[in-house]
Amino acid sequence: MPGQIVGSMIGASFGLIYVFVNSGALPAPVRWAVCLLAAFVFVAVAFLAVRRVRGGPAVRGAGPGSVFGKSYWLVVAIEVVALIGGARLLSGPLEMPEAGVAWVSVVVGVHFFALAVVFRQRFFHGLGALITACGAVGILLAMLGYGALPIDVVAGIMPGALLLAFGWWGVRRESSLAELQPEG
Repeated sequence: MPGQIVGSMIGASFGLIYVFVNSGALPAPVRWAVCLLAAFVFVAVAFLAVRRVRGGPAVRGAGPGSVFGKSYWLVVAIEVVALIGGARLLSGPLEMPEAGVAWVSVVVGVHFFALAVVFRQRFFHGLGALITACGAVGILLAMLGYGALPIDVVAGIMPGALLLAFGWWGVRRESSLAELQPEG
């Protein structure tokens, strides 16, 4: 399966998880609407991905071998360490467990800057900046004493929506061979 499609599905999957996990503080009718919309977008991304792989508009550059080389796994390993370490600090000495989702967004956002280099995808810089900004605002809201609702919306639901939107865009865009070849 072409890396662009795999990446779009990964992004959309995490976007859906972000929305589902972080929408709990919303009023029930709003939560249902947000979750249904996220699920609809995810299904649309999956449908388009299958269509592209099975004979829809071609994704150029799909070659043999894994898209996920050593550089990718190094980024993931660093991300896991940062997630765990930051969550422990926030829940422990910093006494801001409500900022956990914001920290996750900062780490996820920053990891897109590294992935932009690994996969030579400039648009990852934009996605990384947006998600990192959502996380930073969420941490600021936690520091200012705001409750779960605004933090979850800004640092959880908004990044989820961004991931779903980029997943949608990714399965619809044309790409070149050079864009799809990972570094190292």
